[in-house]
Amino acid sequence: MYQKPVISLAILGDERVNWRPDSYNYTIAGCEVSLKFPTVKLLDYEESWSELEASSNPFAIIVMAHLKTKATTGKLPQREQWKWRLIRGLYEKEFEREQIIKLFEIIDNMMTLSPELQSSLESKIKQFEEERTMPLVSNMELRGIEQGKEIGALENARDFVKTVLQARLGEVPLDVEQYLNKVSVLSTLQEIVKLAATANSLAKFKQSLAKIQS
Repeated sequence: MYQKPVISLAILGDERVNWRPDSYNYTIAGCEVSLKFPTVKLLDYEESWSELEASSNPFAIIVMAHLKTKATTGKLPQREQWKWRLIRGLYEKEFEREQIIKLFEIIDNMMTLSPELQSSLESKIKQFEEERTMPLVSNMELRGIEQGKEIGALENARDFVKTVLQARLGEVPLDVEQYLNKVSVLSTLQEIVKLAATANSLAKFKQSLAKIQS
């Protein structure tokens, strides 16, 4: 799409009640740029919870997940209960299956839990599947989501190692890059990051890396 009018808007997810910027401007070398934009403060929707629950708009689910993530900071058992309630609501609102999967991923990434509580949640999902003719999120899809997270974490860790090596030692040798691409254990990559951050030379780094490889 091109030659179409566009808008800028701000969605504010912070907890400062009175912070509501609606403009931006700067002046430099005689040039002045000014922008005025509408804002949405997610905090305001706390008073409209019943309307959010009744809404069939997918964004209502995302707003609820955001609000309950904030409200349950340091209260993970409560977060697990709300997370389950929101996930179950995806099915009850009869969203399209693709919407359910995408919204599930957003809720799952936003409302993080301890491994024990996440396991408890997945047990509830599994039981829910067994009680329905159409599953909410199948075990295969759950595994796919988890694998996607793991792959993303591995890629980020590899990139971080390369960035540290480039910044500290000036290069990322081909053999090191090839080795990093083969590492499939996140804790190993995290250990390599420490080596890259503390090595005084490429030779020292490779020497330490050899110990991990052996």
